[in-house]
Parts: sequence; structure tokens; C-alpha cells
Amino acid sequence: MNFTGRTEELRRRLGEAGLDVAVITDDDSVYYFSGYCDYLHMDFGRPTILVVPRDGESILITPEMERDMAAEAVVDQVTLWNDGAGEEWRADLPGVLSGNIGIETDLMPPRVRNYIDTLVAPERLADVTPVIAAMRTVKSPQELEIARHAGQVAMAMMEAGRGAIGNGVAEYEVAMATSAAGTREAARILAEHYENGSMSPMTHFLQIMASGDQITKTHHRASTRIMRRGEPVFLCFCGMTNFHRFKLGFDRTFWIGEISDPRQAELYEVAVASQAAALAALRPGVTAESVHTAYADVIQQAGFAYPFRCGRATGFSFLETPELVFGDKTVLQPGMVFAVDGSVSEPGNFRAQVGDSVIVTEDGYEPITHHTKVLEEMVL
Repeated sequence: MNFTGRTEELRRRLGEAGLDVAVITDDDSVYYFSGYCDYLHMDFGRPTILVVPRDGESILITPEMERDMAAEAVVDQVTLWNDGAGEEWRADLPGVLSGNIGIETDLMPPRVRNYIDTLVAPERLADVTPVIAAMRTVKSPQELEIARHAGQVAMAMMEAGRGAIGNGVAEYEVAMATSAAGTREAARILAEHYENGSMSPMTHFLQIMASGDQITKTHHRASTRIMRRGEPVFLCFCGMTNFHRFKLGFDRTFWIGEISDPRQAELYEVAVASQAAALAALRPGVTAESVHTAYADVIQQAGFAYPFRCGRATGFSFLETPELVFGDKTVLQPGMVFAVDGSVSEPGNFRAQVGDSVIVTEDGYEPITHHTKVLEEMVL
């Protein structure tokens, strides 16, 4: 990764935005500019802060216990702090917060923001999130190669999940199978294509899946529920597909043995058609909301309520800009990566969803997840 190049580009954009310093606290943004990851986060009360001045050296402020991990960060300085010693992470901030300060307004931990508010007058603070988001919107060729590898990991998980689903099987058994398959595929790809041996291949995030009468619970996690013949099963990898820190979306709906309720098949076909409409509309030069409109029109014309967003940009974060949703007028460009869904639901009865990740190309899109959506082939 060219972390140095990204930081230099950020400095240039800070100048254009009239900002003197960026204070970066979002974990994914810290990684994007420095390559620093796998440290204890704010969940444990320990801030890590990357300070990038427009002119001057970048500074990574992180806990002392992360000394060896921080040594691998691509920054000019590393400042370490320890629990209960002096001012901890606060010690270096007063000396670097000069001029106009850019912060990630919606992403900064309240503990850090509250302290910065004691140091900087409100008129000197501005939201740097749009500057960073604009840099991360169009992916580099190296990022796109990681995205394709993430797609291979996702497909390994989907195939393993499909193979584990069956009559009399507990949901958690499916989750264990998908996790193992994804980890093994990630390890294979890391060994063959990447030199950094410290990047973990392990999949994480609790498996999103639902079966039987729980199928309408969109983000239900794998449980001890026993699946039965004739039941639908939903598998989603939107949290688990996280290879080399690159995230994707990918999901499918299956049935065990047979489709016991013909109405479910009808709804499923609407979901597939809605995704197909979105993908047909997705190409450079169109707005993000127009892709959502194509998807929503299919769903509403079939008699269902206005749906949730059609998709979202992904990258080193689960949610990036733009979103495929009404009101987002961002013009799509080659190199953007999206998770694109098709979905329809009858509350209390059935819910079907199919989703894939794609790269926007010069003349359309390149799919980076692949799995059949043909109805007959979804019956296991």
C-alpha cells in the first residue's frame, strides 16, 4: 500500500479545504493513511489518534502496549502513552492543534471530542470527513485487487454455508463451516499474493443468517435453532467478508429440500428482479439514486412497500460513500465498489434477499461475487 502517497494527497486536499491539521480517529481511516491496525480500540477506553498537519510531520498517538505494532505504521512520529501516566493521550494534542482543525465529526469518540473542545474554539473546527471520503471513494488498482480477493473469500464462505445447510442441522453449525472455509481461503490468498505475514486471515463478525419462521429477521445471528425440510434459509456475509481489511456485501436465500410455500418463490423472484434492475442501471455517469430508483420501482410495482437502500459503497469500511439510495446524487465513476441488493419482504411471513459486490468499470460493472440465483438451484 502506498500509505505515504495517501498522506501526501491528504495534505494537498487539506490546503484546498483551508485546513491546517487533520485529527483522525476512525480506525479504518487510521489504517488507510498509516497501515496501522489490530490495536485495542475505544471499546477498551484507549484512543489511537493520527494527526496529519498540512505542513509538518504526521504523528501517531497510541498506547504504549502497542509499541511493536506501531513500529510498522507508515508515519513520521509515534508517540506512546500509558494508562494513568500523566495526561495519557492528551499530552501531545495541545502542541499540534494550531490553525484550523479538521476532525471526523460523526466518527470521533466523545472522549476525544470533549477534550478537543476544551482546546479549540468552535469556529476553528471543521468536518474533514468529506475530504477523506472523497479520497476513499474511487479505489486504486491495488485496492481493487484486494476487493477481488475478498470476493474469493466470500464465495468460499457461501459454498461452505450452502453445503452445511440441511434438515436437522443447527444454524451455528453452518456458521462454523462458513468461518472455517473463509479463513482457509484467506490464508491461501495471503500466502500466495501478499508479503505482509502479520495480516490475519481469520474471519470474524457473527454470522448473519435466519431460517424458518425467523426468516423475516433481517440481521438475525446464527443460533441453536434446528433447520427443517421445506424451510427457507438466509445467509448474509456483509460483516464476515473482510479480507485484508477490505469489506464486501454478499447474500443469498435458500430452501431445504423443497419450497413448501409457493408464495415464497413469488417473492424471491421479485427480489432477484429488483437486483437485476439495479445492476442494469449501474454504470459510470449515472447518479447513485438512479440505481436505487430502478430497484425500488420493481419492488413497488409488484405491490410492496418502498424498500430500504439498494446498496452502499464499501472498501476498508463497511459503509463508505456514496450510498445507492434516494437523495444521493453522487455520479458514479469507474473504480467505485458497491454492495448491491435485491430484496422484498412480507412482514410476519417471508423475506427474500440476494446481494452481490461489484466494481464500476468504464462501461458497466465487474462482479466480484458469484453464486447462482436461479430459483431451482436455491433448493438444496
